[in-house]
Amino acid sequence: MNQQTSRRAVVRTPHGPESIEILDVPVPEPGQGQVRVKVAAAAINPVDLDVTGGGLHRLGLVTQPEHTGLGSDFSGVVEAAGDDVELTVGTRVAGFVGGFDRDHGAHADHVVVDAADVAVLPDGMCPNVAASLPLPLTTAAQLLEVLGAVPAEGRRLLVTGAAGGVGAAVAVLAAERGWEVTGLARPGDEAFVHGLGVGFTAAPRAGWDVVADAAAMQDEAVSLVRAGGKFVGVKPGLEPAAERGIAVDVVVSRPDGRLLARLLDRVVDGAVPVRIHATLPLAEVVSAYQLLAKGGVRGRVLVLP
Repeated sequence: MNQQTSRRAVVRTPHGPESIEILDVPVPEPGQGQVRVKVAAAAINPVDLDVTGGGLHRLGLVTQPEHTGLGSDFSGVVEAAGDDVELTVGTRVAGFVGGFDRDHGAHADHVVVDAADVAVLPDGMCPNVAASLPLPLTTAAQLLEVLGAVPAEGRRLLVTGAAGGVGAAVAVLAAERGWEVTGLARPGDEAFVHGLGVGFTAAPRAGWDVVADAAAMQDEAVSLVRAGGKFVGVKPGLEPAAERGIAVDVVVSRPDGRLLARLLDRVVDGAVPVRIHATLPLAEVVSAYQLLAKGGVRGRVLVLP
């Protein structure tokens, strides 16, 4: 019987970062079509703060009976593989754990996921960079699919949170598709946003054809859309109310290893920027969450097992 254990960051009764616990659990075994990844680095996302704060529990979106696992993005090395898996032990990969109503996550020593959900890292990509990318890049690409084809008219797109991971990726990918992109961010982020090859505003006027709400401004972002325009949000189950004939939609981020592999190549090409604010050991996961919760962070906060 396997006596080895694996650490896992969870919350039982959520009341902020201080409610995070680290459990020792048996090392998980991959099933058919799955791999066990020894985590090298994992990023903290805003939704993780929502879980630790209990907001998603109160809305009935998290219903775990004992504890809720934390963390989505990860990079690491395949340590074991189930049947029908082509990835070999020792392969460097990255991916994210889908959803948030689960008893396990990437803020752990090990994570078991479907092999189809991970991407092999490009040569030379460091684990910390790789861990900062999967959920933001995939969300951005899937948000553009929700937006649909660029119309002949009405292509003025405002991207909120353009200095963040999702927003920056949306801005770059949307501009490449032919959208006339302006990024909304704080004044101090103007140089960064212009570096994405798009316009910048710190105080937008209403009247945009489309708003991609990467900053989750919700109703405030809807108010910036012209009548009959389109809003795409990033909070499934919490879509703001439609008004003035505006089409309201939301992206539901789904792990997709093939898509992620293509997006990681774009990072290597220099098309999508990467910013890492801080790295802390898994043993200091509470401090890592507190750092992100303070706000004003530019770049990802990572935990390292």
